[in-house]
Amino acid sequence: MNNRNLSNKVRVIHRYLGFFLAGIMFVYALSGITLTFRDKDYFKKPIVVEKTIEKGLENLPNIKGASNVEYNSETGDLSYTQMQPPKILGALEKMHKATSSTPLYFLNVFFGISLLFFVFSAYWMFLPQTDVFKKAIYYTIAGIVLTFIMILV
Repeated sequence: MNNRNLSNKVRVIHRYLGFFLAGIMFVYALSGITLTFRDKDYFKKPIVVEKTIEKGLENLPNIKGASNVEYNSETGDLSYTQMQPPKILGALEKMHKATSSTPLYFLNVFFGISLLFFVFSAYWMFLPQTDVFKKAIYYTIAGIVLTFIMILV
């Protein structure tokens, strides 16, 4: 396979994989934006949680983000209020933060590998000796430098 055929194959894969991933990127973008504000209550609503735990506890377990905690040491009934996102947004955030112990991690790994493919296949769109390709390299370097500056600041 010559360079022209390889370039055309990469372009075709880039195009159709891009169309396929457009929906996934949309969902990840939305969940990523909302996760940025997870320390605020912009997208959350108060939910009352009621459960029964061990009776007679002197110290209650630490429940992250709980307020209005009520505990009956005789019955073990525990009630508290917690700010939680709506169900669909909570599911999107769960997908975005999936770990290797959940089935959703396959989607995250596939998406990450696909994005890496896009990073490298973008350079097959233009011939290396063209001005557009040279500018692409400069923009890439600028993006890397800006990212490191943001991380280190």
